[in-house]
Amino acid sequence: MATAVQKLILSPSRDIPFNKLVLSQSNVRRVKSGVSVEELAEDIARRGTLLQSLNVRPVLDSEGCETGMFEVPAGGRRYQALALLVRQKRLTKTSPVPCVVRNPSTPILAEDDSLAENTQRVALHPLDQFRAFLDMRAKGMTEEEIATAFFTTVQIVKQRLRLAAVSPTLCGIYAEDGMTLEMLMAFTVNPDHARQEQVWEAIQHSYNRQPWHIRQLLTETSLPASDKRAQFVGIEAYQAAGGEILRDLFETDDGGWLQDPALLDRLVSDKLKAIADEIAAEGWKWISVDTDLPYGHDHGLRVLTGTPVDLADDERAAREALRAEYDRLEAEYSEADELPDEIDQRLGEIEAALEAFEQRPVIYDPAEILRAGVFVSIDRDGQVVIRRGYVRPEDEAPIDAEGHEIDGVTDPAGAENAGNVQRAIITIGGQSAEPEEDDEGDVIKPLPERLVTELTAHRTLALRDAVGANPQVALTALLHKLVRDTFQRTGTSGASLQASVNHVFFREQGKDLAETSYAKSITQRHEDWKADLPADENALWDWLAMLDDASRLALLAHCVSYGVNALYERPNPFSGSGVSQSGLDRRMAEADRLARATGLDMVGVGFRPTVGNYLGRVTKPRILAAVREGAGERAAQLIDHLKKGDMAKEAERLLADSGWLPEPLRMAEHNEPATSAEGDEALPAFLADDDELSDEEDEGLQAIAAE
Repeated sequence: MATAVQKLILSPSRDIPFNKLVLSQSNVRRVKSGVSVEELAEDIARRGTLLQSLNVRPVLDSEGCETGMFEVPAGGRRYQALALLVRQKRLTKTSPVPCVVRNPSTPILAEDDSLAENTQRVALHPLDQFRAFLDMRAKGMTEEEIATAFFTTVQIVKQRLRLAAVSPTLCGIYAEDGMTLEMLMAFTVNPDHARQEQVWEAIQHSYNRQPWHIRQLLTETSLPASDKRAQFVGIEAYQAAGGEILRDLFETDDGGWLQDPALLDRLVSDKLKAIADEIAAEGWKWISVDTDLPYGHDHGLRVLTGTPVDLADDERAAREALRAEYDRLEAEYSEADELPDEIDQRLGEIEAALEAFEQRPVIYDPAEILRAGVFVSIDRDGQVVIRRGYVRPEDEAPIDAEGHEIDGVTDPAGAENAGNVQRAIITIGGQSAEPEEDDEGDVIKPLPERLVTELTAHRTLALRDAVGANPQVALTALLHKLVRDTFQRTGTSGASLQASVNHVFFREQGKDLAETSYAKSITQRHEDWKADLPADENALWDWLAMLDDASRLALLAHCVSYGVNALYERPNPFSGSGVSQSGLDRRMAEADRLARATGLDMVGVGFRPTVGNYLGRVTKPRILAAVREGAGERAAQLIDHLKKGDMAKEAERLLADSGWLPEPLRMAEHNEPATSAEGDEALPAFLADDDELSDEEDEGLQAIAAE
């Protein structure tokens, strides 16, 4: 038997004058919720129509006949909004209102209609609202117009638009309840869809999916605007140079994140260079500039004592007046539990003014300025810090045979120019601030002395590790020292046993030195021994006496290793400080001997030429020479058209597994002369102008350089 299909009867629709409508007491909505009646009235007025008709029923008299009036059980808020427009004279009382008229004989209660209309609807998903805002803006509406239309703020509209602009993949996950709204908000901090998806891939199965962690991952390659470098340059200057800033519309971001750290570093360098150029006009010999001066940067340097500039009479009077005012205010409010705001502010102003008097310029001896230098850096608040008057040991005045200073000569290499204002040597981050010359052609200039010192610091530390791990070599080295002291009568000083280990510290070092395998090996070995050594001297003697031979040799090797010094430094024959040329030659020859004895291989212990430790510090001809020697002529030709920065990066890749080493790290040939004549000031071979590198082509190379 066929099943009867229920026939749907649609209620008729008709326009009814507003003054024929009354609000039904059957409307179930009693509590105010959602958009206010006022906002709904404004929206109806803006559109000029109702988006949804009123659900009405005829009002019957006592005999069941229609009275011509209609009650509104469903659509009460729309009715109230229309009533408000009538009261505001923006709608006439007889204006027709679209209504759906229910048959009064229906068994469905009016309360049923009212309840169904309010419960049988699904609220709009937030993502649909975000996308709707985005569509409206794409079709010509401004953010201000959207905000006005939906009675919200422009900031909220911006937030919704930003949410809609998140990766479609992530929006889909949010739509399927795969992430929370707060998590989606966190993804808006970085507009890069690929990066957003990469972060989600990393955290989606992690226990840590907190919004703050998402923001942290999305901004890890950026710099916060609170960084002292950003404060030093200024956000406006960064943006004027084309820099972009990531902003978080949902959380306090302290100014956002700077997306181009390389640009910021260049702006910092340029500004510091301009400051250094101004200071250079004062006649200093050198100026060392760095955003963060390394620990111990002034170790071993003599500090000049200057004389502060005298105050003028009016300045002295102003200072005394400020001090008197400060003392008066302190005495007046000494019993107060809390200072009034205006008094507290005034005391701060007086303190700042008095501090300015104390920080007045200092006058130095012109002769001392010629041999001294200046440190320039940035403090934590982004303010420049200038520290004048530091003399390096090698720049001290020359000493004659009787120990007296030689007047009139502060720089032996340029004594003929002693009467002229010298040009300060400016270094930024340890590198020369002089621009690279474009017309240098194929000339390979000597390596910068600081770079040589940094490279030999690597070799010194690697040698220490090798000697510390080789008791036999360490014992031989110590015995060698003792035999020379005993039989050759070399000068010694110190404790009762004329043998000692002088710790050599690296005043100039690359930023990667502490992270090398040999540095970590030495540190670990030292900590292991330190944990076992007794603190008391007598107990230490007994402890050493009880050690087995193998342990004694191992400890001896470790201690001897701390005396290894293979550092390059500029020869200084004019003073008792520093090292002579013959002393430097002897040092390097003995370092080679230790390297051969321990079998040290700088490539084997992990040294690789990088942009930071070599390739970014030398000229383009030297980069090409390194690639030509390490990877072949073909590789050099692939990168010879690149700019220096790109060339250095490609060279790092090409040389990574080549086994190539900078000249200061190579083992000298065993038959090379170990020393030179006393007083010979010729530079080591790796600093000479005429060094020629091999251009032999590696036929097996299959490298492809970036264009």
